[in-house]
Amino acid sequence: MDMAEVESMRAPSTLRGDIRMNEPMKRYTSWRVGGVAERIYFPADLADFAQFLLTLTEEEPVYVVGLGSNLLVRDGGVHGTIVVLHSRLNELRLEQRVESGGVIYAQAGVACAKAARFASSHGLAGAEFLAGIPGTIGGALAMNAGCYGGETWKIVERVQTIGRKGRVRERPAGDYAVSYRHVALKGYGRDGKQAGEGFQNEEWFAGAWFRLPGGVQTESRQRIKEFLGKRIASQPLNLPNAGSVFRNPAGDRAARLIESCGLKGFQVGGAMVSPKHANFIVNTGTATAADIEAVIMTIQKEVREKAGVELQPEVRIIGSGL
Repeated sequence: MDMAEVESMRAPSTLRGDIRMNEPMKRYTSWRVGGVAERIYFPADLADFAQFLLTLTEEEPVYVVGLGSNLLVRDGGVHGTIVVLHSRLNELRLEQRVESGGVIYAQAGVACAKAARFASSHGLAGAEFLAGIPGTIGGALAMNAGCYGGETWKIVERVQTIGRKGRVRERPAGDYAVSYRHVALKGYGRDGKQAGEGFQNEEWFAGAWFRLPGGVQTESRQRIKEFLGKRIASQPLNLPNAGSVFRNPAGDRAARLIESCGLKGFQVGGAMVSPKHANFIVNTGTATAADIEAVIMTIQKEVREKAGVELQPEVRIIGSGL
């Protein structure tokens, strides 16, 4: 089959989701770039996701993504299977509500902003920061995403995971070693095998229970409004981007270091360091994944040489070059 051809079909009769073969990943990443994925699966729900995993060989590479907002797919495409959870694993419900607070359950495909609004609408506080995270709950769990003083794992009570063989289980938050933009099952080091958003040593995050204190709905809504206002004012949301590209080094900010090296506005092809926020790389309209990766590498080189700091990317880079 011609790799440029896109074939859509219904999954085998035992499955209820959809398969797309030879699909351009630029349709599923917030940078709007990326080569062809051999296969993309859209599960109907968690049970269907589990059933699909059972159809794969142990050697099949699997990458699980949500909104693709923390992902760069190289132009040569991806060998293996991409599983897209956004709008598929989308259950969101109030599990418990008492005077002192409550618990909400959100599946991995729920947009973080939607979870923030849901918690607020039920008089729960502490999840407002999620409105500033441009991704899904699965991605937020995988990297301990945070902003405006909040971090995902500070409100996690327990998580739901799905294993390579389709096993769904619950784990308490204490099973994980959590730090700044890093999450791993205890007993596995930072160099443990990883393959996509939510992957934890052959487990992916399928959902989580968040315990939150009670709050005043009007105050919570106001905080969400303020956070969104800050985001609009400080980030280049008018152009495709992947959010913050680099982790903040201890005691400093990646944006400040990049700007201090004179890199605001630096451009390779259609990829540019945003003049509005130096830790954002935007697609001005014609960028390729190679352009973006070249900008990332240039930033790392310049900051290393001029500031003596090795910036670590937040974004995941997968696939092969052309």
